Order: sequence, then C-alpha cells, then structure tokens
Amino acid sequence: MNIIISNSSGKPIYEQITSQMKGMILAGELKPHDALPSMRLLAKELRISVITTKRAYEDLEKDGFIYSVVGKGSFVADTNHELMREEQLKIIEDHLNAAIGQAHQAAVSKEELVDMLTMLYEEV
Repeated sequence: MNIIISNSSGKPIYEQITSQMKGMILAGELKPHDALPSMRLLAKELRISVITTKRAYEDLEKDGFIYSVVGKGSFVADTNHELMREEQLKIIEDHLNAAIGQAHQAAVSKEELVDMLTMLYEEV
C-alpha cells in the first residue's frame, strides 16, 4: 500500500493515513472486499505506532469505508455512492476554499476566479 507520511504536514499521522486510504477507495484503487494490510504490518511498513494505524482504521470503519472481521482482518466496504459523493464534495469544497483564500491574498476578483475555474473546467 502506497501511503506517504509527512512529518511537516499540519495533519496528525492517523489523519494522513485515513485521507489517503479514503482517496484510494474513492478513486477505485481499492475495491470492495479488498483485504487491507493488518494494523501491525501497516505500522511496520510506515515505521509508526500500531496505535496510530488502529486509530486510522477505527476512523475509516466509523465513516463506513472499511469493515473488520474478527480473526480475518479489515476489508474495503461495499461502495455507498451517496457517502462517496458527499466525501468527494467535501474534498472539492476544501480545495475551493483554499483557492478562494489565495485569491483574496492576491487581490483576484470573484469574476476573475470564476473565469479561471470555467476555463480550467472546460479544458478537462
């Protein structure tokens, strides 16, 4: 599993793991019922505490992205399209809020920002 931990990030490590795993699930890199590495194995690979991976897995399970089977491990949950859409919308809103903050700092008008967004959206 390709998870990158940044010590310079303002986010706690368990949140970095959670957000990257959610991203992999939302992007379809991890499919429903795929087995996830054990908490111990992931902790060893990332060179972090098992408590940290446990917290990440607990949050993912609470949010409905994974499920656990006693004695078997953790697995990607069936896709809940409404949950996935809400998660994607939240990510988009976070990015747009960051862009709006940058626009304010650079004295970019709302119209200029909308024009930029429209142009970029149409290029894709």
